[in-house]
Amino acid sequence: MALLKALVHRTIICSRPRVFPALCFAVIALFSFAELARSAPASEYQVKAAFLFNFAKFVEWPTNVFSDANAPFVIGVLGQDPFGSQLDDTVRGERINGRPLVVQRYRNIAEIKNCQVLFISGSESNRLDQIVDHLRHRRILIVTDVDGGNGRVIIRFVKEGNRIRFKIDAQAAKAANLTISSKLLRLG
Repeated sequence: MALLKALVHRTIICSRPRVFPALCFAVIALFSFAELARSAPASEYQVKAAFLFNFAKFVEWPTNVFSDANAPFVIGVLGQDPFGSQLDDTVRGERINGRPLVVQRYRNIAEIKNCQVLFISGSESNRLDQIVDHLRHRRILIVTDVDGGNGRVIIRFVKEGNRIRFKIDAQAAKAANLTISSKLLRLG
């Protein structure tokens, strides 16, 4: 899992405007293939867990989203949890801007009190539009892998062949008063 987080991190950092993108990709791919050949292949949700962790590092929230200086940084999962322990394993011991990361799982939107990144599970696809409408005034990075969301989903995972990619809706981020790093925007 540490390798996967590092690879996702390298992918995000390696997107500097003066670095030739194909060269960067080739170097990452070379290291990825060599290391993954020695370990078990990452599952779809291991990759998504690593992305969620890295998204948190490249987005800025208004300071008033935290109840106090010691409040944890929360990554939430709404609906049936497809991650199992993988998301918990990914963030264990990690910090964002000095705040400890915690994972919270929610059965319904009423349970969401203090959350910075929210992954909306596929089990909620029939209610996605209602959910994002309910959360429209909250400063939450909404992430999902299902279609819909009335233009309020900020990051959507997509599968292209065997790869997990993501698309960023910069307008939705702006509406949520979130600032996404240009490094992350170039990748999405």
